[in-house]
Amino acid sequence: MSGDHSHNEDQIDCGSRLNDSHKHKDKYKEKEHKHKDHRKDKEREKSKHGSSDYKESSEKKHRDKEKERMKHKDGSTDKHKEKKKEKMRSLDGKVKKEKENGFASPQHVKSEPEDNFYYSPKYEKSLKRQRDDDDDSEFKSKKIKTENNKKVKKRKQDEDIKSKKTKNKKGEVLDGKKKAKKEPEEKWKWWEEERYTDGVKWKFLEHKGPVFAPPYEPLPSHVKFYYDGKPMKLSLEAEEVATFFAKMLDHEYTTKDIFRKNFFKDWRKEMTAEEKSKITDLTKCDFTEMSEYFKAQSEARKAMTKEDKQKIKEENERTLQQYGFCIMDNHRERIANFRIEPPGLFRGRGDHPKMGMLKRRIRPEDIIVNCSKDSKHPEPPPGTRWKEVRHDNKVTWLVSWTENIQGSIKYIMLNPSSRIKGEKDWQKYETARRLKKCVDHIRNQYREDWKSKEMRIRQRAVALYFIDKLALRAGNEKEEGETADTVGCCSLRVEHISLYPEKDGQEYVVEFDFLGKDSIRYYNKVPVEKRVFKNLQLFMENKELDDDLFDRLNTSILNKHLQELMDGLTAKVFRTYNASITLQQQLKELTNVEENIPAKILSYNRANRAVAILCNHQRAPPKTFEKSMQNLQSKIDAKRDQLADAKRELKSAKADAKVRKDEKSKKAVETKKKAVQRVEEQLMKLEVQATDREENKQIALGTSKLNYLDPRISVAWCKKWGIPVEKIYNKTQREKFAWAIDMADQDFEF
Repeated sequence: MSGDHSHNEDQIDCGSRLNDSHKHKDKYKEKEHKHKDHRKDKEREKSKHGSSDYKESSEKKHRDKEKERMKHKDGSTDKHKEKKKEKMRSLDGKVKKEKENGFASPQHVKSEPEDNFYYSPKYEKSLKRQRDDDDDSEFKSKKIKTENNKKVKKRKQDEDIKSKKTKNKKGEVLDGKKKAKKEPEEKWKWWEEERYTDGVKWKFLEHKGPVFAPPYEPLPSHVKFYYDGKPMKLSLEAEEVATFFAKMLDHEYTTKDIFRKNFFKDWRKEMTAEEKSKITDLTKCDFTEMSEYFKAQSEARKAMTKEDKQKIKEENERTLQQYGFCIMDNHRERIANFRIEPPGLFRGRGDHPKMGMLKRRIRPEDIIVNCSKDSKHPEPPPGTRWKEVRHDNKVTWLVSWTENIQGSIKYIMLNPSSRIKGEKDWQKYETARRLKKCVDHIRNQYREDWKSKEMRIRQRAVALYFIDKLALRAGNEKEEGETADTVGCCSLRVEHISLYPEKDGQEYVVEFDFLGKDSIRYYNKVPVEKRVFKNLQLFMENKELDDDLFDRLNTSILNKHLQELMDGLTAKVFRTYNASITLQQQLKELTNVEENIPAKILSYNRANRAVAILCNHQRAPPKTFEKSMQNLQSKIDAKRDQLADAKRELKSAKADAKVRKDEKSKKAVETKKKAVQRVEEQLMKLEVQATDREENKQIALGTSKLNYLDPRISVAWCKKWGIPVEKIYNKTQREKFAWAIDMADQDFEF
């Protein structure tokens, strides 16, 4: 410490000397800043003994260096001792502060010196040199001051960075540059709260309204529409509708007569009188340039830079945050579809009679908004108004409008993970569970009704048998020509079934062949009970092919009867009950205790597939199916080769161990055995994946999993066999079924 005292003493002496001869030192200062830091220290060392107060001690030092060293050791003034204590206190304080801030070792960044102290660049890190007086700042050249200022600025930046460091849960320091993982927001466990009564869905609802489709942007002048080989300029309204057709030019729809006929009819309604007089034949219209323009636009979007894609992503996120959430009963809930569908051409399913018709642009004047009276009402776009603002808390929709094709009402609803949707799902499965208690009684009753003297009761009983056994939909009445020719149980016609007293070794076989919901073909051959078969023969007597099979039954009559059997019972409840009970039974039969996780998941998918087949949930094989299967098969072949190599290596290791009989060779055998087991597991996983894909290429598992299977069955199965729920439900599905994941244990029974 004596060396430190010497420095402090000498610096004070030098400071007083500089005050006495300030002008004389100007030239010296300019010369000094050109030397290095260690050279400056030597110069200071030479000149530090010039003070009159220490003249005597300076002379003694020249005579006897040993005496001078002793003098410095023993002759330190009180001021120097006080400085020493102050320095130690400041260091202790820094160490203590650093410990409080969570640093295990002293920070590299130093705090600012007090009383306008400056650090010499040489001694900045070691904190060995400090200055007392303002005059010392004059001693340094401007260049040194600039360097110090830069270092001070850098220190502040470093301190800012260090202040951003946080601790994670384990107490580890996280750098501010890296994003710390956000703690998951606490989920609203609405299923643990009391439910509203008297049909009330909410008490407070506030939202921003819908996001409308962007306005039409006219085509560039170089993109032409041609009629009869000549370019023709269209009005904006006619041009917009023409672009809808141009965008679909390569699609199969534009080759269908009904599509082309409906499009041309609606397109002419948007034309001016002059355009109508000229454009009279769709076959003379050339949309090629338009189509090529939109293809180029599509390719340009695909070729966008990361920065441009990021800008679009950020803009979409801002829109989502503004319009994609609402406040319902003091909770922030996600909205499912807050964007209004843009105008375009109606496609429909199957051979829909209205395909090709123009879906008109939805405007604010078409919109009915629903929110609470005490909320801030959504503002319509400037210069427009809403059709109506309602305050109906017994409905769950936020926005509604009527579309022009079929006159159906469209809604903006909450996300499937919301309380309202979750409560609806929960109630649906609880109703199906209530059916379980009385289903045997209902089945006995409709079997008795097969023998009824009244034809209407017999027809109702046979229809109910089909709904129960085959999970058929009830079917709805509709006007002829208004929609596609799809039917349900009550609307079956004679042409849709064929009766076989014996077929394929089975008696009393009924063959069904009709278009169901979404124009999906239902084809099934099922053996039925003898009395059902006889009744069907009776129902078909003296009827034409296009006559109704159940001519004394409709959906209203059936639903009224179902309500009498059980409160809340509908044909859909039968589908939900049969789907859920089938899954539970199949899981018990197919799950093998000794199988690993991939094999158990295959068993789950097979149980799910049995339900999808029951409910006729089909799909067309994906376009990339063959290619993906080829890639998977290549992986399987490579893994088989790897397994063969691993087995050869194991055989060789065993032979080597037999000869050597030492510990090293035994360990090598164990290592090779583990390698073989690992490759065998990987191969089995790939083979299971291939089997699963092949079996499900035309079956849509998702529809039944999300809409007809009580999720508590799947959750209980996962918990019982140690299967991660993530293997069955993805993130979105887990959010939708959060209530089931929380409340179901491994012993749950549907």
